[in-house]
Amino acid sequence: MLHQKLIAGEEPGTYRVPGLVTDDDLLIIAQMIARQKLAKGVAITDKHLALQGLLQARDREVFAALFLDNQHRILAYEELFLGTLSAATIYPRDVVKRVLHHNAAALMLVHNHPSGYPEPSSADIEITQRLQSALALVDIRTLDHLVVGTEGVVSLAERGHL
Repeated sequence: MLHQKLIAGEEPGTYRVPGLVTDDDLLIIAQMIARQKLAKGVAITDKHLALQGLLQARDREVFAALFLDNQHRILAYEELFLGTLSAATIYPRDVVKRVLHHNAAALMLVHNHPSGYPEPSSADIEITQRLQSALALVDIRTLDHLVVGTEGVVSLAERGHL
């Protein structure tokens, strides 16, 4: 386990770690940095990298959301549903409740594929469209649904499914 602190490097956005670093330490560091990039008030810019860093190493499907204000700044990041190796059950009612709780104007959905292959399934596309319809009823914009894997990130918006 990483018991050392990150030390700011000489260049902005760089870090140094004293001593030896294991593979597990690197994953923890990547997750720490990803969480910083998803902090409240931060504008979403390199969302693909931050979300991939948080979810790609998970051994079960995790369905999460970035709750955003009108300027698409992050209000919160939450992991909403935890599934199995190959699926997670998503409840649109619960997603709507969390969006209203955060008073979000928009959101970005994300989930991982533990297999590492980020190609969206037909079930991924269907739940995206169901959630988009449910959220539209309360004037919430669904900006994207990202599918994360070790082999990359696929945007359902870029694929024309939103």
